Amino acid sequence: MYTFAEAARLSPLLVGREAARLAAQTSLLAPGFVIDRLFEEDFYTSNNLPEQLRNLFSPINPRRIDEDALEPLCDKAQTLVRASYLLDDAVQKFYRAVRNADVLGGKVHVRRDGEPTGEVATAFAPGTEALVALKKLWVSDWTFEAVLARLDEAGSVGLEARPALMFAGGPGQLDAEVAAKLGVGHALMNERGLVGLS
Repeated sequence: MYTFAEAARLSPLLVGREAARLAAQTSLLAPGFVIDRLFEEDFYTSNNLPEQLRNLFSPINPRRIDEDALEPLCDKAQTLVRASYLLDDAVQKFYRAVRNADVLGGKVHVRRDGEPTGEVATAFAPGTEALVALKKLWVSDWTFEAVLARLDEAGSVGLEARPALMFAGGPGQLDAEVAAKLGVGHALMNERGLVGLS
């Protein structure tokens, strides 16, 4: 996990492209931090989820998708991810990041880098609610719609771990005035500041 300033110096493959753009706007930026893709990857591998998910979806033929067979498998995949645990070291690392980023004591939201929506929670110390919101974000990758889209686009249910952004406050709303001032297409602002650029 990284501050936005730290993330700006790292590879976009690790922290996402949006993190560096946001880091350049420190005076407007809402309190928050970047959850690198390795955090999610470690969660999946420590729970042996790639193999379990591969076995779960093995009856699905990507060339002839049986949606009636796919839907219950997606429900099982969501349950599998939801029921899996982060290792204690990862939980403590997350709690430190939440505390250091000053996002506790109210609403927080977490979303994927480059995506406008995500999960919202009210987070208090030590940050359990924020962690639950992050896991809900990961679980959402296994909805019927998300899996069907991956099958249609890539011919596979598999996905790569991706970075996420956590911010104090609720989800951002489009702000045309801030976007024009910054010279970008879209700027998302919430009650705590800037939470998105594209």
